[in-house]
Amino acid sequence: MQVSVVIPCFNEAATILALVERVLAAPFDKEVIVVDDGSTDGTRAILEGQVATLPSVRVLLQERNRGKGAALHRGFQEAKGDIVIVQDADLEYDPLQIPQVVAPIVEGHADVVYGSRFLGGPHRVLYFWHSVGNGVLTLLSNMVSDLNLTDMETCYKAFRRDIIQSLALKEERFGFEPEVTVKLARTKGIRIYEVPISYRGRTYADGKKVSIRDGFRALYCLAKYGLYRP
Repeated sequence: MQVSVVIPCFNEAATILALVERVLAAPFDKEVIVVDDGSTDGTRAILEGQVATLPSVRVLLQERNRGKGAALHRGFQEAKGDIVIVQDADLEYDPLQIPQVVAPIVEGHADVVYGSRFLGGPHRVLYFWHSVGNGVLTLLSNMVSDLNLTDMETCYKAFRRDIIQSLALKEERFGFEPEVTVKLARTKGIRIYEVPISYRGRTYADGKKVSIRDGFRALYCLAKYGLYRP
């Protein structure tokens, strides 16, 4: 099966070229779709110059910064592979793990796979309150979706292409994570798996972008999509 790797990108000039090269070096059949979300730090010049010339890579440019979710929506629409997976543009997640994430789909056991940072894989030790926040959001997500995930907020989410393209996704920023999880849980017949992954988190000095505001937005989205079913 071919895997479409969708990479939302905003102000990642320091990592984007190395990240794409690592994706291309990983051992699986792939297309790479990089969606730049209005970067202002020189990322676009790298994408239009060095990255766009790499084999099996497509570069899409958003006219302005709209958010990670909006970049993902566009990448999902453009995907042509049998499987679609999200890959962040930083180096927190190792693309060499993509084959193990998509394996349950390839083997016919799953339709969607989440790569969990909390199932035993090695990870960099960082912020305590971030881990608490992730745990709370995952718990609340499980309560409204009736799933038993361990890591709802993970970047590594892989989908059969027909499934992700069939969802009417609305959240343009980090609300994508709870929205897609709730909507997948309500899609009849979907088989969701989790697999352990390693994780090398960044500090804010390294360029980490998630903030407490995104946590509150996630809570709002869980209420919006989990309780009121818009």
